Amino acid sequence: MAKTNRPKDTNQLAKLIADIATGEADNDTPEDTKNPAAVALGRLGGLKGGKARASKLTPEQRKEIAQKAAQKRWKKED
Repeated sequence: MAKTNRPKDTNQLAKLIADIATGEADNDTPEDTKNPAAVALGRLGGLKGGKARASKLTPEQRKEIAQKAAQKRWKKED
């Protein structure tokens, strides 16, 4: 479902709701303008990214990255 832009001001929102209820304004949501083929291609790249990167690293590089991540994760805040 597409997100619609609604007014943030309470009075303007109330007027919009009243206009929609009385038929003076349209309550149409914008159509999805994404290209399905492009979405599929982007999803394919996202599925193989981490595994492809990990397969290119040596065990020493993976260990170094993991240690650095653990240090950041468990770092004590002063």
